[in-house]
Amino acid sequence: MSISSEHKPLGKQVTGSLHTLSPIVELNVGGEMYTTTLSTLKKHPGSKLAEMFTGPPKLRTDSEGRFFIDRPGTYFKYILEYLRSNQVPTQCIQDVYKEALFYDIEPLIKQLEDSPQIFGELVARRQFLARVPNYSENIELMIRIARAEAVASRQSSVIVCVVRTEEDAARCQDALNSLDMDKKSVVKFGPWKAVPSISDLLDCIQMDVEAKGYKISFQPHVAEKGFRFKSHDFFYKFLFTWW
Repeated sequence: MSISSEHKPLGKQVTGSLHTLSPIVELNVGGEMYTTTLSTLKKHPGSKLAEMFTGPPKLRTDSEGRFFIDRPGTYFKYILEYLRSNQVPTQCIQDVYKEALFYDIEPLIKQLEDSPQIFGELVARRQFLARVPNYSENIELMIRIARAEAVASRQSSVIVCVVRTEEDAARCQDALNSLDMDKKSVVKFGPWKAVPSISDLLDCIQMDVEAKGYKISFQPHVAEKGFRFKSHDFFYKFLFTWW
């Protein structure tokens, strides 16, 4: 007697349930296939990964009955490597860190945060940028202005005013008042109370805009006339190249 097609999905569900009782677990993580043990996945009981495989099945299965996790499969091998041997990854640190956060594997998170790449980003660069008022909002404003100016153009530019101190902020405002341009299109960064320089902030701006997929460069912006201060003390032109 043949089994009707309507019974097939039930068979897959039963297979998935049986896998939770088996010490061997097959996984499909974002299209990458892995085989490991239940004890490896549950090595850190407080983690989200362990919770996925504790109690009744919480994950869907693919067409072959493997448990499916909708995350980048490329980096899951580093997660497994850590769970199996406590070996902290030395490659793709930033990406593995994101996955460790998702799976909430606290020991791995702490060890990755001690690595130079994550330490430098979290403790040094991000702490600096947190002291620059409206930094993230200004990055988004730059992108909106650049996109608005990109119609039928290969490139578009955004003028940025960078001031490190309150005194420079006042001088910058005087300079803005003498500029023959739309002041609303000038994006102002600063002032801030931290060691990094204007050059450091400019590098951060370029880094974070490029991280969003844009191709940009910058140079000092020199006003043509009617300017009472050296414009390159404050103003920079960021050039977005679209094609």
